[in-house]
Amino acid sequence: MNWRAIWTLITKDFRVVLRTKAVLIPLIIVPLIMQVILPAGLAIGAYYIPTDSSDLQDLDTFLKAAPPTILRDLQGLDDSQLFLVLMLVYFFAPLYLIVPMMVSSVFAADSFAGEKERKTLEALLHTPLTDRELVVGKMLAAWVPAVLVSVLSFALYTVAANAAGWPVMHRIFFPNLMWIVLVFWAAPAASAVGLSAGVLVSSKVKTFQEAYQLSGLVVLPIVMLVLAQASGVLFLGPFVAFMLGLVLWVIALALIAFAVGVLQRNELIAKL
Repeated sequence: MNWRAIWTLITKDFRVVLRTKAVLIPLIIVPLIMQVILPAGLAIGAYYIPTDSSDLQDLDTFLKAAPPTILRDLQGLDDSQLFLVLMLVYFFAPLYLIVPMMVSSVFAADSFAGEKERKTLEALLHTPLTDRELVVGKMLAAWVPAVLVSVLSFALYTVAANAAGWPVMHRIFFPNLMWIVLVFWAAPAASAVGLSAGVLVSSKVKTFQEAYQLSGLVVLPIVMLVLAQASGVLFLGPFVAFMLGLVLWVIALALIAFAVGVLQRNELIAKL
């Protein structure tokens, strides 16, 4: 494959996204709310929750379902610290995966549908790029920014959680091993799932909004994971995070292989 041509396509797509408010604004607002405002607000709120609060008493439900490895990490914590660690370290963990999946799906939604709206797809399809180079370039143009945004979001989350939680914890308590696995193994896989689904949808619809709305459905399994952990059915530890990433990588690679096989230049030209 011509990697120089692929890199040119990636940089071109990235510049277009930075000039498109409909794409750029969600990439800023959503991570800011989910990775800074929510954890900081929760950490500050934990400082003011009375020790006899029903919210703290309800933690017994989750602790009864927690595996021994997680219980060892929670030993020695008072009620306020326990509430803070459970929320910021464990319950928020699945929500973090929405960020890379959302970012990659936004970029991917703009890949073909955005080109159609801007009337630039026909010119792109007549470039010397092969079908495979075109699809790989479009996917990497979504995956690389998504991974970068997810790492930056993790850094912001780390600062916000530790800074806002200091009055309660009196120490740096975040991240733990599970989060390292989540950020550097599962999150890139979630990005790959989002982008592969987004590229497939984007190639079939005519507008960015249609592609964005349909590709956004890929976050539903993550929402189910959030509900499973909130109800005590599942707790994310290092092993569970690793297996989650493995499943996501298998799904992503299958979708990518499918996209490379079905997205043909002639089919895209016929739909212009």
